[in-house]
Amino acid sequence: MTPRTSQYQRATTWAGAALAALAVISATPFLLSALAPHDLDWNRLSNISQTYGALSVLFSAAALVGVVLSISHHAQQTRIQNDESHRSAHRELTLLTLSDPDFLVCWEPPNTAVTQERWRQLLVSNLIVSMWSSDYKLNLYDEPTIRAVLEDYFRGEVGRAYWTNSGPSWRRLTASGTDRRLQKFVRISDEAFAAAVAAGPAVPSAEYFEVPPGRRPPGS
Repeated sequence: MTPRTSQYQRATTWAGAALAALAVISATPFLLSALAPHDLDWNRLSNISQTYGALSVLFSAAALVGVVLSISHHAQQTRIQNDESHRSAHRELTLLTLSDPDFLVCWEPPNTAVTQERWRQLLVSNLIVSMWSSDYKLNLYDEPTIRAVLEDYFRGEVGRAYWTNSGPSWRRLTASGTDRRLQKFVRISDEAFAAAVAAGPAVPSAEYFEVPPGRRPPGS
């Protein structure tokens, strides 16, 4: 069973339960009239029914809230699925670009002068930061967590080079949009980048890993 089918069935179940509850409430007065004895005090029953009517409104409201919550949850799941589809297409395009250097010029030009090798690194960095952006928008990361992740990322040479190049593009993207969560992500990224720069120089890529004894580091 797919998530979409499961959500649809839950929404249908809630809607059916709400309709059944309303049907029972509507039929109750007729059943009472048919089953009541002839000497029943209808004025007293009327007072009771008014109280019962108030309770029925509460039950109906509860059923309606259940339906609304189910629909809202379904909409959230659909948004997550759409976001994942978008990320998957983005990954495929990036992998296609990395497979052939001729495809590098199919993207927008860099905001800063970089080599082909660095541009390929920045494309992969864009996948990483875009993933964190989606996670933050979907509330999978709270603000302190995403801030810590970004500050750590911007300690590195490539991460810092990525935001130097692509930060202006992110800001242009959010300046004309209405996605407040994305706007906040960019603002946090700017602050995390500034904090990383203030903490000291970037860690060079050549210093990420130890060189095994007897092996010369690349470029030496």
